[in-house]
Order: sequence, then structure tokens, then C-alpha cells
Amino acid sequence: MVDHAFGQKETSIGLTMKETIAEAQRCLHCKVPQCRKGCPIENDIPDFVHEVSMGNFGSAMNIINARSNLPAICGRVCPHEKQCQGHCILGRKGVPVQIGMIEQFVADFDTKMHLTSEKIPQKTRGKVAVIGSGPAGLTVAGDLARQGFAVTIYEGLPEPGGVLMYGIPEYRLPKVVVRAEIKKIEALGVNFVCNCMVGENGVNVDSIFKEGYDAIFMGTGTDVPKDMGDTPNANLLGVIQSTYLLHNFNAYNEGAMSRDMVPVQAGQKVGIIGGGNVAMDAARTCIRLGADVTILYRRTEAEMPSNKEEYALAVKEGVRFSWKTTVSEFIPGSNGWLAGCRLETPEGEKTEKFDRIFLAIGSKPAKRIVSTTSGIKVDDKGYVIISERPYGMTTRRGVFAGGDVVHRPQTVVMAMKAAKQVALGIEQYVDAVKLMKDVGLNIPDA
Repeated sequence: MVDHAFGQKETSIGLTMKETIAEAQRCLHCKVPQCRKGCPIENDIPDFVHEVSMGNFGSAMNIINARSNLPAICGRVCPHEKQCQGHCILGRKGVPVQIGMIEQFVADFDTKMHLTSEKIPQKTRGKVAVIGSGPAGLTVAGDLARQGFAVTIYEGLPEPGGVLMYGIPEYRLPKVVVRAEIKKIEALGVNFVCNCMVGENGVNVDSIFKEGYDAIFMGTGTDVPKDMGDTPNANLLGVIQSTYLLHNFNAYNEGAMSRDMVPVQAGQKVGIIGGGNVAMDAARTCIRLGADVTILYRRTEAEMPSNKEEYALAVKEGVRFSWKTTVSEFIPGSNGWLAGCRLETPEGEKTEKFDRIFLAIGSKPAKRIVSTTSGIKVDDKGYVIISERPYGMTTRRGVFAGGDVVHRPQTVVMAMKAAKQVALGIEQYVDAVKLMKDVGLNIPDA
């Protein structure tokens, strides 16, 4: 990877082995572990922490693998203060067990030392296609591969990982970590087909079914960012999506894109509209590019949805915040470029100069798959409608969906939680169809 000296060193440096064991030994082994209740995927936290406390990292990894396909990632990007650590009883004294750090160390140590080698059943139970290789797609693929399914992931971009690879900055989630986790998924027998955008060039749900798949999972996320089309002059040059910035900056740091494709220059005054994790990522990235950065958020600090840790780091790195602030107009300069913004603030209306404004106000699903496939219904916002039984199946039989494309944009681990439920639904569906065919019932193709 090209070293551009833009502060891309990981900000979460983790614990040493000695520190990890000592931290694990702080666990009280509660009879009713609240930490597990706080974990969306119900990781067996007390059990793997206990193994770590005795130095049994291989055993700890086996316990983690039973519930999580992406532990090295979850250990870094999960909002632990709201989930496992936020429920730790020691948190009442302000010193919860650092569960995320323990999980991160175990997963990284396993990668370095090749501790675990899972026994995977033969792929005779069924054939499943997964569209999208983000957290939901990888989770479904890993879970089904462990249950004896032959799984192929179709990814439109050159490399798998989705938002993990292209949306989260290197300093928060190193790409070497993402690639290592994906390699473990591949070791389960999962095949990857990249540079294949389903919904384009004749590749769609129907064509995939014709290749003999028993079920298809849509884990395409919400890759169409929302804009501010109702705000005057929102189409000015210099009003840019944060996802475009993050994608290009990640590509630049990988050496796949030139510096002039990153739409921020040192010394520029930048505004970020939004208050979620994408806004924090965009702001901290702009700081690393030498910009002067202000986040413009329409609500208060207490209402901001971003992780508290990411907010604290953004403040520490020099990002300023303007609370209860909305943009009422983008002000044009010369040659169609942005010159500034008219802001509505608690102090009243004011005009402020900005060289760039990055939008981080949410996203919505693309229509590529739905528009090229019959029978998949969506709601009025474009989100896919699914059933409760089998869980995750769309209105098109045999086609399942989960993650952000169903449940609105959420965190990595929440997408994983939904995906685990859908994986079980796929198992039930494929087994049921095969059983009915085995007893001679005529089941038409999906």
C-alpha cells in the first residue's frame, strides 16, 4: 500500500497479550451476563473472555466463530459503549471490561498464528447465491457454508468487502484486516465473483437461478446516497457526497487512484452535513488531508447518532461542531462552484464561506435488482419487504434479503444480526423444498 503520510495509521492500536489477559481476568462471570444481552448477535462473551483469561486463545476463537464471521472487524467498529461494554456491570463504576479490545486481539492473533482450522461439512445441502459482499452478505455466506451449503458471492466492485473495504477509512478499519477476514470466509469454501454487478449486463435474479441455485440472498445495502435537492443551488460544484470522498480516499491510499481524484485540498474550508458515523469518517478524513473542518448538524450533541468514541476522536483531531444548524441555501461562486452557505443557527441566519460541502445525510437502496426482477415488492421508500416465515424471504419465492436493504442503514453488527436470522430462514426454505420434492410433490422452479 502506498504511504501517503496522511495519518492513516490505525487509531485503535489495541492491547498487548499481557494486557488482554489482564483485562479478561477483570470479568466477574455474572450469573446473568448483561454483556451478552447487549450484543446484537448474542456472542458468548463470558465464555470467550474466560478462555482468554487463561491464555486459551484458540478456544476463545472457536467460541467467537460460533456466532461471528467478522470478529476482527466487530472488535474495531462496533459501538461497544452502546452494546456489550455498555451493559457490563463494571461500567457502573466507569471501568467496563474492554470486550471489543479483547475480541480484536483474539481475532488478530488467530490470523497471525493460524490457530483455528474449522471442520467444514461437504457442500451437499444446497446451492445459494449471495448478492453483495458487505457485512450482511459475508455473514450469510459464512453461516451457510458452515452448514454444508455451496455459496457464491456476486460483488459489483473489483474487491469484496462492500462498505468495509470502500466506505470505512483505513485509520479506523485497516484494509489488511478486512482482507484477512474475507480470506477466512473464503476458507470455508465460499466462492467470490467480483466485477459482476447484478442488475446490469444481463445478470439478474432470473439468470442466476438458471445456474441451478436453490436460493438467492440480496445483501446489497443502501448504496444510493440521499441529496439535498430541495435546497437552492444544491447542484453546485463542490457539494459532494461523503461516500464519494471516502471511496476515493481509500482507493488513493491503496494506490488505485491519483491524488487529484480526492476532492479536498490542504487549506480548504470544509463543511460536513450530518451527525452519524459517515459524517465523522468524512470529517476526520478531511482533517488528514489538511482541511479546516466543521460539522453542521441539525440537532444537539446528545441527539447525534454517531459513536461516542468517534465523536471524541473527531473533537481531539480538530473537527469543529455547529449544533442546531441547517443549510437553507448553497451560495454560488464563479464557474458554477460553491462559495459558501446560508445557515440557520440558534443565533439566527448567517452566511459562511466553504470551499467544499460533503453530505452525510443517509442513503437508500438502488433499484438495479428490483427493476430487473419480477415479483420483488418494496415499500414506498424502496426498501425490500420480507416475510417472518421463512424469515427474510421476499415476495419472490426463493429470494431472500437482509441488512440495510431491508432494515434501513444501521451498524455493521446490526446488519450481521439480521443476516444470521435470514441464513436460518434460507436453511429452512431449501430443506423444505428438497423434502417436498423427495416425497414426489411438484414444486415449480422459483
